Amino acid sequence: KYSQKLNAFIFSAENGSRKSLYKLDLKSNRISQIPISEDVVRYFSVAEHGTDLWYIGQSLNNADKLYKVNASGKQQLVWDLSKEKLEDVRFNPGKDFVYTTPDGTKIDCWYYLPPNFDPNKKYPMIVYYYGGTVPVTRQLETVYDLAMFASQGYVAFSLNPRGCTGYGQKFAADHLNAWGDKTADDIIGAVKAFSDQHSFVDSKKIGCCGASYGGFMTQYLQTKTNMFAAAISHAGISSISSYWANGYWGIGYSSVASAGSYPWNNPDLYTKHSPLFNADKIHTPLLLLHGTADVNVPPSESTALYNALKILGRPVELVEITGEDHHIMEPDRQDVWMRTICAWFAKYLQDKPQWWDSLYPKTPYEK
Repeated sequence: KYSQKLNAFIFSAENGSRKSLYKLDLKSNRISQIPISEDVVRYFSVAEHGTDLWYIGQSLNNADKLYKVNASGKQQLVWDLSKEKLEDVRFNPGKDFVYTTPDGTKIDCWYYLPPNFDPNKKYPMIVYYYGGTVPVTRQLETVYDLAMFASQGYVAFSLNPRGCTGYGQKFAADHLNAWGDKTADDIIGAVKAFSDQHSFVDSKKIGCCGASYGGFMTQYLQTKTNMFAAAISHAGISSISSYWANGYWGIGYSSVASAGSYPWNNPDLYTKHSPLFNADKIHTPLLLLHGTADVNVPPSESTALYNALKILGRPVELVEITGEDHHIMEPDRQDVWMRTICAWFAKYLQDKPQWWDSLYPKTPYEK
C-alpha cells in the first residue's frame, strides 16, 4: 500500500515462519523492516492523509490484536480481541523446537501440549507441514488448528521443512525437481529427533496431515517410512504427470517445481516421486479428502490412489466434500471436514473408533 505522506510503499512479506511488515522508501530506494509486536501480520492499512498505519496480528499464543503504529514506530494496542476470545479457553502455550539436519540446515518447529499435560504420561502426536510451498506461520488460529488438536489430548507439532518460501532462495530451491526428497527427510528427521528427546511422545501413535503439496507429502511420506500410525491427505497430488497434464494450475506449478523436466525427458521424476506409482509401499491407514469442485488439484488425484490402495487391500478411506474447491470454505461443510479429520485421528491414534463409525457407518456390503 502506498503512503503519500511517507513517500513509501508499506507491504507484508514472509519472514521464515513469521509474516512481517516492511517499508520501501521511494526516496532512498531502501527497504526496512517495521518493528511490530506480533509474529504474523494478518491485515494492515495505511492512513490516506496521515502517517499512521494499522495492523491486525497474531502470534503463537494469542489471537488477533489491533495496533496503531505512528511514523516514529511507536505502537499502541487499540483492541485486544484475543483477550476476549480466549477468556474461557485453556491451552498450554506453544513452544519452539529447532531441528538441525545432517547437513547443518536449521528447521523451524513448534508444538503445543494438551491443557492437562502430565510429563509422566505418553501422548499421541499430530504432525502438520506446509502446502503449496507456503510456510506454516506462527499464529494461534489456523485452518489446521494445532491448539485445537492439543485440546483433544495430542501433542501438536508443526514445522517448515525445506522447499518452502520465506527462508531464502536456497532453502526454497531445494524443492525444485525434487518433489519430496529433502522435504521428507526433514519431516522424518525432525519428528524422530523430537520424539527421541521428549519421552512423553508415544512414538507408536504419531499421525501426519497436510493439504495440496502437503497432501502430496502425506502420501509420499508413507512410501518412505512406517513411522506414522495414521495419515491424512487433503487435495493431495498422487501422480505428478496427471497433475502436470490437467489445467493451468498443474502446468503453472510444474513449470517452477519441475523446471525443465517433462515426462519424456525425466520420466523418473514423474514416476518414482509419484505416490500412485509407489502405492504398494503404503501401509499406513490413509484418509484422502478432496473437494469435488477442486480446480487446482483435480479430485481424480485422490480417487486414483484410493482405487490403488483398495486393490492392494490397504486401510484407506476417501471422503469427498461436495461442491467445494481447493479450500473448504462453506461453514457447514468445513465443520464436517474438520470433524472427519479429528475422527480419523481419534480412531487410529487414540484407539477410539466410535466418532468415525458414527460419521461414516459401514455399509451392508462392507459389513
